[in-house]
Amino acid sequence: MTKVGVIGAAGSMGSLACGWVQEADGLELAAQVTEDSSIEELADTEVAIDFTHPGVVMDHVAWCIAHDVHLVVGTSGFTDERLATIERELGADPVVGVLVVPNFSIGAVLMMRFAAEAAQFFESVEIVELHHPTKLDAPSGTSIRTAQLVAAARASAGLDAMPDATADDPVGTRGGTVEGVPVHSVRVRGLVAHQEVILGNVGETLTIRHDMPDRVAAMTAVVESIRYVVDNPGLTVGLEPVLGLT
Repeated sequence: MTKVGVIGAAGSMGSLACGWVQEADGLELAAQVTEDSSIEELADTEVAIDFTHPGVVMDHVAWCIAHDVHLVVGTSGFTDERLATIERELGADPVVGVLVVPNFSIGAVLMMRFAAEAAQFFESVEIVELHHPTKLDAPSGTSIRTAQLVAAARASAGLDAMPDATADDPVGTRGGTVEGVPVHSVRVRGLVAHQEVILGNVGETLTIRHDMPDRVAAMTAVVESIRYVVDNPGLTVGLEPVLGLT
């Protein structure tokens, strides 16, 4: 049995993950870390999964690496700088696996993959991510990852910067940018997790949209990610390797 700890066990995703780990073959739920307990409770675990928030997650990553606990990260906020920090902490010959997953939904992974494939053929690309109003960070980790993949695809295709004549935006309605790709965040009661990628050329647009109204959609991949990270030391970003999509 692989002993698993859940960090952020009292949250929406964390509490769901606890239940799925308990029911999964070969996994044992050995620790549930909340705001009222200590990460030291992970001392006897082999794998941890983090569902917390960007303000604390890097401390959890550092602790797990230092204590030889494999880690699956389902928390948002991972910039290139943060990923580089994790690689430095893992070292040149890592024995610990760290898997950073922007989204555990298989549909979301395919949405990102399709968007990157399409991006090389369109002059304009913008991302709109829509979530519940209790989400602490913006933009979402999924939208950041999507923008990174889109930017890489556009760079490989040799595309110029996207057209945008906006010269006056005093209240910031054009949103932010990630590697040159515009990203807009919506926070509305009743939403859970949704994203659309809008691509355009003269005379046509293509919209790729994913909706996840129930978080349970992510749980199968959560369990598979726990199994994957044990056998794959070093840093892995994205669910694609877990699904065999690399």
